[in-house]
Amino acid sequence: MSAGLDNLKHVVVLMMENRSFDHMLGALHAEDSRINGLTGKETNPDTTNEPAKVLPQAKFQGQLDPDPDHHFPAVHKQLFFGTPGPPAVPSMQGFVQSYFDQQHDVSHSRKIMFYFATDKLPVLHTLARNYAVFNGWFSSIPGPTVCNRAFAHYGTSFGKASLDIFFLKEPFKSIYERLLAAGRTTKLYYFDPSSSTQEVVNLLKNQPQIFATYPQFLEDCKRGLLPDYCFVEPNYSDHPGEGGGELLASDQHPDHDVQEGEVFIATIYNAIRQNPDLWKSTALLITYDEHGGIYDHVPPPACIPDGFHASLDDTNGVPFDFDRLGVRVPTILVSPWIAKRTVVPGPEDPVKGRVFEHASIPATITQHFIGEYDARTVREKAAQTFLDLLTDTMRPDEDCPHFEFD
Repeated sequence: MSAGLDNLKHVVVLMMENRSFDHMLGALHAEDSRINGLTGKETNPDTTNEPAKVLPQAKFQGQLDPDPDHHFPAVHKQLFFGTPGPPAVPSMQGFVQSYFDQQHDVSHSRKIMFYFATDKLPVLHTLARNYAVFNGWFSSIPGPTVCNRAFAHYGTSFGKASLDIFFLKEPFKSIYERLLAAGRTTKLYYFDPSSSTQEVVNLLKNQPQIFATYPQFLEDCKRGLLPDYCFVEPNYSDHPGEGGGELLASDQHPDHDVQEGEVFIATIYNAIRQNPDLWKSTALLITYDEHGGIYDHVPPPACIPDGFHASLDDTNGVPFDFDRLGVRVPTILVSPWIAKRTVVPGPEDPVKGRVFEHASIPATITQHFIGEYDARTVREKAAQTFLDLLTDTMRPDEDCPHFEFD
């Protein structure tokens, strides 16, 4: 066990919304070739059969409206356009074609290939440069939010590949239930009563002791009262605040303001960073639930099935046995025990490459805080864990960035 792992008392997971790896982090390849981002030569054909190139022209808001389709049938087209479909390797050539389907505008459909230049995302890019960025973290399902977030909570979506409510099946318990049964502490911090995901309402409604709001998270950080494991949700909607004024959505879901999400990420980082005891004993994982229909160039690999089979109604008649992953998403692990500029190889490295997905979250938390635990899906048991990235050396304070806001 490394010194970093020996000192680890808290794991925090922040899951943002609907952005692909290339869209958010692809520009970093130009300054660090180990990061499997964009060369600038990647293309997709538009509906006139002209190549639409990736371009560093992504905007914070106003560009991806309507919201790109990320339900299973649309993602299937994004992955397999021009191929007969699985078991063929995904072509990654259908993103522009899929976006065209929504409003039949050739010029607008090409914007799905835009990505953020390195000067546009100072928070996310600074964290990627200073801690560990994963080349191979994929969403768990080639589909939408609810089923992907379920993998982070349960290690399975119980056979759902859609936004539908699903029914829990024994013996698979949420990571929160597992921790409580083992005498551990855990919380799911949702933003406020006006903004939470369907998981809060539908999946964990009989466990009120698990829940707290985002202001409580900030207070728990300040007072050193974070639980062993917590999951933090952003604000999913523009709505009035309790004291007046408008609270802007911070989830980065298209077409919400990406800058508001940058501030939210930095605020969580700062809350942990500013408590010295918490900083040296906490690992923060920042990830995204799925790609939101936005271009990424890396074909999702196959995976071990979780034992369920999707309804053909969810998949528009395409058989899906949860045996392949969804599109790659930006993921960064933050800790002072992580060497600066760590890049975790993905499928591009046939020798050292590692593949992660959202089932890696309950797999890691179970391994670290509980130990042996059999009542999990085969998929979760096989998932990679990530705490081995913590080293024996804690970096000095001056070697870890701070974020300041006016």
